[in-house]
Amino acid sequence: MPAYRAPRGTRDLLPAETPAWTRLERLGADLASRYGYRRIETPLFEQSEVFERGIGAVTDVVEKELFRIAPRTDEAESWALRPEPTAGIVRAYVQHGMQTWPQPVKLSQLGPMFRYDPPQAGRYRQFWQFDVEAIGDPGPAVDAEIIELGTRYYRDAGLEGVEVLLNSIGDPTCRPAYVAELTAYFDAHREALPELERTRLERNPLRLLDSKDPAMAALNAMAPRITDRLCEPCAEHFAAVRAHLQALAIPYRLEPGLVRGLDYYTRTAFEFYVAGREGQQQALGGGGRYDGLVELLGGRPTPAIGFGIGLDRLVLALAETGVTEPAESAPIAVVVGADPDATSHRLRIATDLRAAGLGARAELGRRKLGKQLEAAARDGAHFAVIVGDELADGDVGLRDLPAGTQKVIPIADLAREVGRAHAAHRHGPPGGGAGSA
Repeated sequence: MPAYRAPRGTRDLLPAETPAWTRLERLGADLASRYGYRRIETPLFEQSEVFERGIGAVTDVVEKELFRIAPRTDEAESWALRPEPTAGIVRAYVQHGMQTWPQPVKLSQLGPMFRYDPPQAGRYRQFWQFDVEAIGDPGPAVDAEIIELGTRYYRDAGLEGVEVLLNSIGDPTCRPAYVAELTAYFDAHREALPELERTRLERNPLRLLDSKDPAMAALNAMAPRITDRLCEPCAEHFAAVRAHLQALAIPYRLEPGLVRGLDYYTRTAFEFYVAGREGQQQALGGGGRYDGLVELLGGRPTPAIGFGIGLDRLVLALAETGVTEPAESAPIAVVVGADPDATSHRLRIATDLRAAGLGARAELGRRKLGKQLEAAARDGAHFAVIVGDELADGDVGLRDLPAGTQKVIPIADLAREVGRAHAAHRHGPPGGGAGSA
């Protein structure tokens, strides 16, 4: 039993697992760039008030899940690790005067977030999100663009059957009256409410609608729907979002109980699920419009929308659906040799191959040549560069490992020959014979 382990609710991504993550990270960066979203990086921790004001002081995220940092000095600020990216990005938008830039400002981020959650399958205390935000556009076309971007990300990642759940939660004009009506409805059924939902009724009644407690299913099915009570501007916006999604041939399902868990959302709200797998821990990602957040964090009133996609759950979903992830990248060439003391020669040759843009590994131990060649084959290398007596004449042996063929070439031509043969998927020269090591 090891003395030290990764903290509870976290895990190490080992080399065999990281190719899947690298692929998804590159896919996210490529899509964001193609759609005009520029990269931003914000600190892993912020002033606690950024989250308390932005997300909402009575949300589970702030009340139960913030990783708060205790300063070691007399600094007056209190800090917390970021539980989600939007509040920090909006803080940066305000702080750096991005409101003076051409609008909308389209930003993207991919990195770790932190929540003090009870660990569950696909739910970690440190987790990764791919995030996009469009700040300064009132929509509704940008709402559809962002939802389409999310569906394309899943499709390009190889995950089929992802469904968009869609709702509108109104705005400060129409939502207060709806919340009052919803509160009265649930208050009339108070005795039937589970204890947690009674607490939510007092503090955040909308959260009852997305309760995953089975005892709430019948009550929520009969609850008043906000989409029947939207003010005219919100209703027009929601209709236009749906029209744009239809124009893009993006299927969606209306879900009146979808309210999202953060206070900053207004109007459009959406989540991504694998069809037939809706549930508390099954959402792959989601987002919505947050037209009041910029003002809440000190800026001018500014419309905005974004989403966050969890990479942890996406990797899990891909594995469960049988999507084969790429293997670890293998070196194109491994430089080997019979002389255990000739490591400087092997290292120099490998360094020259790397400088030419080729993946290369040098055998720097004292294993016998046969063992070195076996290791190169296990690595999946295409070539073994064999440093032997020919080195005195400026030559090395080049063995095509899959084909079992070998020839002698000048060191000066090595990088060009390796690159050309590998690009052409050659397995030894035509008519060439296998050489001896």
